[in-house]
Amino acid sequence: MDRTALPFFRDTWVEVDLNAISSNVSSLARFYKSQGHNVAIMAVVKANAYGHGAIAVAKEALAAGATFLGVALLDEALELRKAGIQAPILVLGKTRPENAELARSEGISVTVFEQEWLEEATRFLAKSPNDPLRIHVKMDTGMGRLGQQTVENTMAVVCAAQKIGVVEGLFTHFATADELDHTYYRKQQERFAACVDKLEEANVSIPFIHTGNSAASMRYPGDMYNMVRFGISMYGLTPSVEIKQALPFKLIPALSLKTKTVFTKLIQKGDAVSYGATYQAEAPTWIATLPIGYADGWARQNSTKGGYALVNGQKARFAGRICMDQCMIELSEPVPNGTTVTLVGKDGQEQIELDDVAKRLDTINYEAACMLNPRLPRIYVKNGKYQSVQIESRVMHKIEEQGKNDQQNG
Repeated sequence: MDRTALPFFRDTWVEVDLNAISSNVSSLARFYKSQGHNVAIMAVVKANAYGHGAIAVAKEALAAGATFLGVALLDEALELRKAGIQAPILVLGKTRPENAELARSEGISVTVFEQEWLEEATRFLAKSPNDPLRIHVKMDTGMGRLGQQTVENTMAVVCAAQKIGVVEGLFTHFATADELDHTYYRKQQERFAACVDKLEEANVSIPFIHTGNSAASMRYPGDMYNMVRFGISMYGLTPSVEIKQALPFKLIPALSLKTKTVFTKLIQKGDAVSYGATYQAEAPTWIATLPIGYADGWARQNSTKGGYALVNGQKARFAGRICMDQCMIELSEPVPNGTTVTLVGKDGQEQIELDDVAKRLDTINYEAACMLNPRLPRIYVKNGKYQSVQIESRVMHKIEEQGKNDQQNG
């Protein structure tokens, strides 16, 4: 495509393959059908869809068979609503009680885990018997984040929640589902099952019971009740390198990161490149400058930990420290300005995965994806063609005049 037709003006971008998103969702659905289990799929699109772009990914996941969306923040849910997405959305993190009415009015489900929140939220909720607040109660079975730890306390939250809204779901989150050792996973599963059993004994009916993140949903289908939360693996990424060979179907990575050379020059033996002069040429060397740096989320460790890019299907290692907005690579021969360079993705027979980037950064692929910040345009590709572009929005919102007390305390 002609670059002048694109609504951004830099030569660095993220490409998201929507066919990969669709394929991964469809593969999970087929896997459960083959197991004889009927489950709903919640597509988790928090953190801007793990750096991939929430709106485009949410629409593609829903078209592929997901029926629910999961986000971390009410702000993220409202962004999806403003984009015209009407599917059910669950805020997996805490929503302020004073925003319960906003969530209710927008048809957004909230996570609740304490009675005090319910008491406070009651003050702000409009009486709407035909459209009540939808609630998912969270139990802490061993993650140590949100939720009551005992069956009794969790049931108390469920009973209190029924008085101000509809308890639409009950869930927990596993801490070690992405590890080969099943011990702690089983301990958490047993704690949650005990709570489900008690609620059934009390004739409490809850439409959606969900425990499984990507790792658990692919490894323990028989434990997954009637909904799974498909997050990292919807993007074609394995929950951990440790369980990669244990997954039941092939995942297709959706994200590529590309840039273009902006300047190429021949430096001489002893010439230095970048800050600190940590790189010095051992012989005459071609160096290309790329317009991407750590301000884009391309961390400095990509050059200090043996990282490389792909140019015309060949590996090209980084030269010197990565700068805020630029970085440099070694070339075996000169290339024209505007030559495409792949930082994540395929080029010919070579491929750089986000797992490779994560290894350099001594982290996980989740973080490596989320680090790619909104300054990088996202181009969405489907059936080999560019479909749409997401670019960073820097909209200023005026803050209305505060009350006298707020001014005095400011």
